[in-house]
Amino acid sequence: MKTAFVAVLGALLIAQPSVSFADNSNGKNLYSQRCAVCHGADIKGTGPLAHKSNPPTPDLTTSAFKQRLNEYPGVIVSSIILRPNGNLIPKTLQENGVKIPPHAWSIKDLRDLHEYMSGVIALKR
Repeated sequence: MKTAFVAVLGALLIAQPSVSFADNSNGKNLYSQRCAVCHGADIKGTGPLAHKSNPPTPDLTTSAFKQRLNEYPGVIVSSIILRPNGNLIPKTLQENGVKIPPHAWSIKDLRDLHEYMSGVIALKR
């Protein structure tokens, strides 16, 4: 079921015309406000809470993650929606006193975040 869901998410993301990540201010803002605290501004798992979670926040610029993103385009979005590692994100935030307000994710938000992160990941070596 999860595999089918990820495939559908990937299709939704790919179906829309691509926007250059440099012009995608919504995706960049969402990443900065909701993801960078763990993943860091560089998406390499260098945020202030990166090593406070168990397991530590991964570096999303590795060749292994790039391959995974290529094979499963919806992997970024599915991580937000499905939380494959359970309660790890909320637990890490709560244990460290970080409050990120709830967000009603729209399809546009998910596409924008995916586009932004995919662009940044592609540029990192």
